[in-house]
Amino acid sequence: TITTRSPEETILLGEKIGSRLKPGAIILFEAGLGAGKTTFAKGIALGLEIRETVTSPTYTIVSEYRGRLPLYHIDLYRIDGDEEFENLGLREILDGDGVAVVEWSEKMRDISGYDVIRIRIRTGGPNERSFDITGIDP
Repeated sequence: TITTRSPEETILLGEKIGSRLKPGAIILFEAGLGAGKTTFAKGIALGLEIRETVTSPTYTIVSEYRGRLPLYHIDLYRIDGDEEFENLGLREILDGDGVAVVEWSEKMRDISGYDVIRIRIRTGGPNERSFDITGIDP
C-alpha cells in the first residue's frame, strides 16, 4: 500500500507508473466517487509524455490522448454490463497497442486473457489516498 497526501503526490505516483508502461498495458481502477481516479490518470498521462489536459471521460466514455504511447481513458460508470462494453467497441481498445486506463472497472466482468494492473484507491481524508497496486511494482 502506498499513501499520498496531496493531489500532487498522487500525480507523481501516476507519473512514475506511467513512465514504465508498455504497449497493451491495461490499468483497472477500483474506487468510489471522488477517490482520485482522474488525478491518478493525469499522472499516468505525464509518464506517457502526454501534454494535453486529462479530464474525466464520464460523459464521453472514452478519451484518447497521444504521447509516447496512446492513452485511452475509459469510464464505465454509465455502461450496463459486458454486452454494452462489446457493442461500444471497447474490447478493441484493450487489444490495441496503447495504454487503457479503466475507471469503474468492476462493471467489466470478463477480462480473462488479459494481464492487468489493478489499482484500488481508498480515501483517508480530504487529500489522503491509499493505493493498493497489483500487477506492477510501484
